[in-house]
Amino acid sequence: MTTSLTHEYPRVLTIAGSDSGGCAGIQADLKTFAALGCFGMSAITALTAQNTQGVRAIHGVPPEMLAHQIDAVVEDMGVHAVKIGMLHAPEVVHTVAQALERHALRTVVLDPVMIATSGAVLISPEAVQTLVRELFPLATLITPNLDEAAHLVGHPIDNENAMQAAAEALRAMGAPAVLLKGGHLPGERVSDYFVSDARAFWLHAPRIHSPNTHGTGCTLSSAIAAHLALGAPLDEAVRAAQAYVRDALQAGAHVRTGHASGPLNHSHAPQALRRLPLPSPESH
Repeated sequence: MTTSLTHEYPRVLTIAGSDSGGCAGIQADLKTFAALGCFGMSAITALTAQNTQGVRAIHGVPPEMLAHQIDAVVEDMGVHAVKIGMLHAPEVVHTVAQALERHALRTVVLDPVMIATSGAVLISPEAVQTLVRELFPLATLITPNLDEAAHLVGHPIDNENAMQAAAEALRAMGAPAVLLKGGHLPGERVSDYFVSDARAFWLHAPRIHSPNTHGTGCTLSSAIAAHLALGAPLDEAVRAAQAYVRDALQAGAHVRTGHASGPLNHSHAPQALRRLPLPSPESH
């Protein structure tokens, strides 16, 4: 007897580096997808030897192998949303841009990972230029923190007015929408700023004091991609993802993992793997 196939899982592809410590990168992305009821898939751009204290070594994956990973996943399983993280070299950025265009992948959250929580620089200057030129226009949303945004716009960002100006500058560079994360500003309030063609708004929240913040940016961008895969509009996906990250920070605040900045608690409220109705043949 043949089983009737009527549903599919919401599928999210992460294109990013591997974190051997499990706090950030591919590992954090896949934990986030699973916690939010999505099926996670991966294309690894680089291997890192790291833990809570820092990055010891980075070994890049050959661009050809990266392209094969993306092609294998998309051509067989399909993708509802893409999260892009660490792209350390210009040829890697170019490979990813080509793959997005080759497969017409349109729902893309780009986290321009440049500096690790430990302060380690993870991307070459040439890769930054290629990122802006080739990937910004293909992204649905970019999610830089203040250090990354300052690196991109070429000057420090030290207050909320400067955040707004920087977000607009990033849009002028080609990003359709920007979520600028303001967690590095001092004070008891954390402010993130979202802007797109359609709207702009602030997300204000009390600061959560936790020593365990390693992978926060990876987790946020992955959570946005997951909510987009589930069908949420962009602004709603941003709000829902921020709420998930705040709860994960709170749930992990009192747990020791390693000797420095530990992980969030990605599994504080796991959801069952969601099922979506299969699209009708006419929709293809």
